[in-house]
Amino acid sequence: MHSGAPVNLRILPATAGRGIVFRRVDLDDFEIEAVGRNLARVSYATSLQKKGVLISTTEHLLSAFIGMGLDNAIVELDNLELPILDGSAQPFVDLLLEAGLKQQRKKRSYLRILRAIEVREGNKSIAVYPASGYTVAYNIQFATPIGEQSFEIDLSRDLYRKEVSPARTFGFLREEKAMRNLGLIRGASEANVIVLTEEGVKNGPLRFTDEFVRHKTLDLIGDLALLGKQIIGRIVADRAGHAMHTALVSKLLRDRTLWEETTEIGSAPERPESREIHAAVPREA
Repeated sequence: MHSGAPVNLRILPATAGRGIVFRRVDLDDFEIEAVGRNLARVSYATSLQKKGVLISTTEHLLSAFIGMGLDNAIVELDNLELPILDGSAQPFVDLLLEAGLKQQRKKRSYLRILRAIEVREGNKSIAVYPASGYTVAYNIQFATPIGEQSFEIDLSRDLYRKEVSPARTFGFLREEKAMRNLGLIRGASEANVIVLTEEGVKNGPLRFTDEFVRHKTLDLIGDLALLGKQIIGRIVADRAGHAMHTALVSKLLRDRTLWEETTEIGSAPERPESREIHAAVPREA
């Protein structure tokens, strides 16, 4: 999306408790764990960095992993940025389902929110509250033709694949030149971005009438994956973005009094998906 560089990506199984690990096969198999301590500078995409090695635009794949209940995998790639594909998480989800998910013996460890916490910047905010499941609520407000949109999803239910994963990234045509001058969106095209003009959507149709807020929800789910564990709590975001998403991650990881680690979801019966699973993709994505 941003670098315009060609990349090959492969997803391999990992042992229980390994988590999500990115491996740069072009740099002697250097590994970067998908956790908050490896967060790099965040602007238009979420990047990881360790010992000077960078992995960029991780949010869509990480979102697919959380949405499908995948906890352990090795992600191999031969360049610095993950492929954008069609701008959504759906191609990743489809490949994972094609490969198959395997249940592992070790119980999944959750991060249960104990106390509310908020990150605020002007009229933008993101907060997390104690809850019995994992829900995400997002409100956005952009210029025409988007306007204000709201969306909420219960990730404890099997809704991600149909309700969130197909939502694509978007951008305003009037901002294209400025972003390219900053070295961004070099790989963007109408095949992987919803392009917006003053008149409306240039390359429709939309997959949802509220596809824009659904994509922001997709991004948030992916960014919160950097906590290293699935959440038991309620996330509420208002006009936030990658920087605020990851600021919340950092704030949570710094204060252990805000959460506890548990293998119990609560009073709800354990679903089959609540155990750690992994996947192998037999071909390059």
